[in-house]
Amino acid sequence: MLSLRNLVKVYPGPVSALRGVDLDVPRGMFGLLGPNGAGKSTLMKILAGLLEPTSGEVTLDGVDIVRHPEALRPHLGYLPQEFGFYPYLTGEAMLTYLLKLKGVTGPKGLKTLCAELLERVNLGFAAKRKVKEYSGGMRQRLGIAQALAGDPKLIIVDEPTAGLDPEERLRFYRLLAEVASERTVLLSTHIVEDVAMLCPRFAVIRQGRVMAITSPTEAKAAIQGTIFEGTASAAELADLQRTRRVTQAVLFEGRNRVRIHAPEGDVPAGFERVAPTLEDAYLLLMKEPREPVVAPAPGTDVAREVSR
Repeated sequence: MLSLRNLVKVYPGPVSALRGVDLDVPRGMFGLLGPNGAGKSTLMKILAGLLEPTSGEVTLDGVDIVRHPEALRPHLGYLPQEFGFYPYLTGEAMLTYLLKLKGVTGPKGLKTLCAELLERVNLGFAAKRKVKEYSGGMRQRLGIAQALAGDPKLIIVDEPTAGLDPEERLRFYRLLAEVASERTVLLSTHIVEDVAMLCPRFAVIRQGRVMAITSPTEAKAAIQGTIFEGTASAAELADLQRTRRVTQAVLFEGRNRVRIHAPEGDVPAGFERVAPTLEDAYLLLMKEPREPVVAPAPGTDVAREVSR
């Protein structure tokens, strides 16, 4: 279990990146969902031992990893948002180099371990190709290969699907799900689909605060029956955005398809009740500044928060 208690990070300025984060991350996949600038990457860097918090406590299986970062390093796999590969090395050479930097060895030698890791992430066929020839998805899989080295208890992945095409994203989802079956994986992302596909539970973070801890099913159930959809002209859309809680507005066949949150059911003509999505729930949480709401136990949800 990874536990965070009252975690604060203040940069010179002062700029408060984290404002008292409390979080328990169990075994398996856990999501951290929030917009860019919410504090996700700061949190990931603290957990990876790259930044010191201003105050607060982080423990992994009861060990204080802020005071004793050396206790974490042998058990950590980390895939940062920006991973600097050497483009003219082959995938095999790049991974071998990274394993040496991490001090990881295998019972059958480094070459065998490297080959096994590449096969596990489905890159064995590209071991001799230069990294500059890899697609975005292949580079991410190479990053996961180095994160898996040493059989870590905790793997941190920061914005891993940004920039991937839909097919590569699906491949990466399957790989992350497989990895999470054996350990704790903390997934930081601003992409709602990542959480919907992968995470049994997740936290929503905004402006350095945890706004909710829930599951995709609970978050959607909290607003069941309150989401309506209809079409609107540009002028009508502007009016709806002033007077209603619009969760989404997208162009479809040249017209605005608008989704609104209306708990009382008082909606404009032509709007019909539709099934809520996780994106609806997330965007409602992002609409206005609020005090953080935490729902730590199964069966609880963000109903109080999103129904206001």
